[in-house]
Amino acid sequence: MNRLADATSPYLLQHADNPVDWWPWCEEAFAEAKRRDVPVLISVGYAACHWCHVMAHESFENEGVAQLMNDDFVSIKVDREERPDVDAVYMTATQAMTGQGGWPMTVFATPDGTPFFAGTYFPRPNFIRLLGSVATAWRDQREAVLRQGAAVVEAIGGAQAVGGLTAPLTADLLDAAAAQLAQEYDETNGGFGGAPKFPPHMNLLFLLRHHQRTGSARSLEIVRHTCEAMARGGLYDQLAGGFARYSVDGHWTVPHFEKMLYDNALLLRVYTQLWRLTGDRLARRVARDTARFLADELHRPGEGFASALDADTQGVEGLTYVWTPAQLVEALGEEDGRWAADLFGVTESGTFEHGTSVLRLARDVDDADPEIRARWQGVVGRLLAARDTRPQPARDDKVVAAWNGLAITAIAEFQQVAALYASPDDEDANLMEGVVIVSDGAMRDAAEHLADAHVVDGRLRRVSRDKVVGEPAGVLEDYGSVAEAFCALHQLTGEGRWLALAGQLLEVALARFAAPDGGFYDTADDAERLVTRPADPTDNATPAGRSAIVAALVAYAALSGETRHREAAEATLSTVAPIVGRHARFTGYAATVGEALLSGPYEIAVVTDDPVGDPLVAAAHRHAPPGAVVVAGRTDQPGVPLLAERPALDGRSTAYVCRGFVCDRPVASVDDLVAQLR
Repeated sequence: MNRLADATSPYLLQHADNPVDWWPWCEEAFAEAKRRDVPVLISVGYAACHWCHVMAHESFENEGVAQLMNDDFVSIKVDREERPDVDAVYMTATQAMTGQGGWPMTVFATPDGTPFFAGTYFPRPNFIRLLGSVATAWRDQREAVLRQGAAVVEAIGGAQAVGGLTAPLTADLLDAAAAQLAQEYDETNGGFGGAPKFPPHMNLLFLLRHHQRTGSARSLEIVRHTCEAMARGGLYDQLAGGFARYSVDGHWTVPHFEKMLYDNALLLRVYTQLWRLTGDRLARRVARDTARFLADELHRPGEGFASALDADTQGVEGLTYVWTPAQLVEALGEEDGRWAADLFGVTESGTFEHGTSVLRLARDVDDADPEIRARWQGVVGRLLAARDTRPQPARDDKVVAAWNGLAITAIAEFQQVAALYASPDDEDANLMEGVVIVSDGAMRDAAEHLADAHVVDGRLRRVSRDKVVGEPAGVLEDYGSVAEAFCALHQLTGEGRWLALAGQLLEVALARFAAPDGGFYDTADDAERLVTRPADPTDNATPAGRSAIVAALVAYAALSGETRHREAAEATLSTVAPIVGRHARFTGYAATVGEALLSGPYEIAVVTDDPVGDPLVAAAHRHAPPGAVVVAGRTDQPGVPLLAERPALDGRSTAYVCRGFVCDRPVASVDDLVAQLR
């Protein structure tokens, strides 16, 4: 009997009609395996995963394969986005056993959850042979299987352990991390490494802050080049905005077409900060259109941001997005069709499958003449209208707390920078204003949903769908990313309740997730016990729980004046510092927060009756050092500690700049404020 019909996870619901007797992750499934004396087959994936769909079609929908699974195993289906704790434990086991990991992940375990064999995608013939081999080994070589499982648990326990070397995260270590990234940088194509190539958003955020602190032209150039290469390549949707998960090649041409909320949130922050620091037109456009993508394509009214758009459309990867020259002519007419083919690199031979091409921006248009830009935008609008008539990829409507936190923080930063550069003379001023309005509404809607639905009895829940919160408890990255988002909202809105909510979440994190060495576990001390308690210090597709919680602690300490939160952040970063200089590509967010701590971070309060349009506020945002917090409003505004007991000088707007809880003299001119921030 398949037991997935009542699941809230879209991924599990995709398997609800399989002939496999699937169980959701639950104690009853392991009890059933123990009763039957059979091993457990744990299959982990997510709704937008292309190869998860392939394995489902090949194996899980096949009656013969399902019969083998039902006869010899208890099969458990897990959504890795809903249960990142389960995914983390078994991914570590998979990597320990095979040297690599990925999804779909296939793990065989004893009835107590101890993994003894693992892999990722298996074609149907291989999977059938594997099922037979594991079933035979369980029956005839039980002792060897149990020894293998014990060895794996010992290995993953060591890999996920807290404790070990600690050291302050110093300027020298951060400089070493930047130097390592520069050494590993792809000088030709941008980014790091070869195929598949992932957008290195957290490393780029770090390098931007490193450039601010040191003036490093090299760090800024790496960011500029990579951002331009990604935005002009097939990784970026040239019509609707938004980035795909990764490029299957090393030069950003052909994407793996799924679009994840977390990638787009983090990349929005990168392009927004590059725009803030340089005024770059391409960065401005991509930030605007990525914010629009989040608001238009992923926001669910009354809830938050959905997790992803699928890689496939009707089982075909890229069906919605790719073009031939003939299709361009059909949509645009002969002249504009040929012009668009040249502009977007669409050829007769194609860059993708079956003679189709992924749209790339083969010409520089951001700095072109106004008539060229107008023609380009007209073509984009017409092509998008034509594309909208095609079948569209499915959307994973699950709302994940941590990823919504990332999106809220990104949009809050976008709102601040958009206000800096707002000008009625811009050719696209109306478009920018519209994006600011819709993204602001989506951001606030998501924040209200997190506060109202995901916080249950003072604790954070991981997921919700259709306004119904799920059972899985929030993990450390949820607490960190949501608390950081609430701190960002506090700065944007001047509302004290967001800071209070952030503080409540951080108190839970300090009480329930903290480890004795100053680090943190990824799960609470009263969470479900797995074969090991995960505590991964490295940043991967999203910030590690440890990095996320440190970012929130640093921001909250600066906004509230609570020194113990800063001390906790410093202690936690010291557990990551030993690997920052050696493995910079996997500690990008930790290094980003490290730059903030090294900078101060600055605490900037502007006492004003006009927190949106005051020139002092604009100067504070434009020149804010790495990780600075900025609040603006009337003196003694309720719930805003940085404005407490700070009067306006002679009735004029006044800026107060502090660093590490030590303050400069108050100033009332933009020049004086900028001088203090240099």
